[in-house]
Amino acid sequence: MVRPNGMRLWTGTLLAVIAVQVCVDTSAQQLGGATPEMAVGEVLERILVKVNGDIISQTDLQNRQITVLRQQNLQLSTDADVAKALQDVTPGVISEAIDELLLVQQGRALGYQLTDEQFEQLVEGIKEENNFESDADFVAALEASEGMTVNDLKRAMERQMLVSQVQQIEILQKVSITDIEAREYYDTHLEEFTDPITVTLREILVAAPEVGAGVNVVADEQALDKAVVARQRVLNGEDFAQVAIEVSDAPSKANGGRIGPLDLTVLSESIQQLLDELEVGDVSEPVRTPGGYQLLKLEARTEQTPLPFDEVRDAIADNVFSDRRMDEYVQYLDRLRAEAIIEWNDDVLLQAYEAFAAERDEQQRRNQ
Repeated sequence: MVRPNGMRLWTGTLLAVIAVQVCVDTSAQQLGGATPEMAVGEVLERILVKVNGDIISQTDLQNRQITVLRQQNLQLSTDADVAKALQDVTPGVISEAIDELLLVQQGRALGYQLTDEQFEQLVEGIKEENNFESDADFVAALEASEGMTVNDLKRAMERQMLVSQVQQIEILQKVSITDIEAREYYDTHLEEFTDPITVTLREILVAAPEVGAGVNVVADEQALDKAVVARQRVLNGEDFAQVAIEVSDAPSKANGGRIGPLDLTVLSESIQQLLDELEVGDVSEPVRTPGGYQLLKLEARTEQTPLPFDEVRDAIADNVFSDRRMDEYVQYLDRLRAEAIIEWNDDVLLQAYEAFAAERDEQQRRNQ
């Protein structure tokens, strides 16, 4: 079926993925989002862009779009939904395709390759892990689940291997951090490696709704008296935990009123101020809360304590290494893009790519 004005139909796999029977309008196909043209029963492959002579075709882009839409699990029920989804994902998809191709080309230029023996080992591992009894079962499952042939799988695995090799050998091995740099990072980011102040409390709560809305003032005073008596029992030497079990209306009574350890900063400002006035072992005066009168005992307190450098050395290396790895990766790709010969056959796709690249570069500048 051919639409007027060269509009193309979305067919086959993509419709199965998004589970709707819709057609994409001209705006979507202008972003490379349509299937190859269908005319007189003949499928004509369309080359969208050449990167150093290697091509990214309409089918290549479509397969990547399918993958992204599947990952996003979008509910697309109309032409407009599909067109909008394509408009959103296509710039990033084509950018990633170009970057991957540049890394693959670099890997091949450096002599990396996936040998037949390595591929056979990988396939045998997949077959064993998934309990395939024969090669035919494996081939059928590959076609059913991924729509791929064994040759398609080998090409995909080789691309992944080449990209990984370039990242590992050409980028990651150039990133390192010395002990001096790690120590400097530790000294300037000490708060990241400092345990917070913590407190362990015991509480006794004598339940009493706040006065008002018909609540008896006498009942409130009785609750306060009960809290005062409980505090005096503790001051006279009785075990706070035992008094809490007998008197408290809080759920913590089952644990002798114990709460914590707690990060001090998660407590309300008024409670923090109250605890600042207590030494370990002290019991507060009754404090009015929305639920009643509360007694607090400061059971234990830990101060801010920087973790020893040796304990966090690996964590520092991971933090710094991750940042440097990303910086090196960005610079490496920037060099490959600058040196590449990229030829476009779709002006609208080029505009989408350039807008995406400009936004990406601006974000990188802000992160520096």
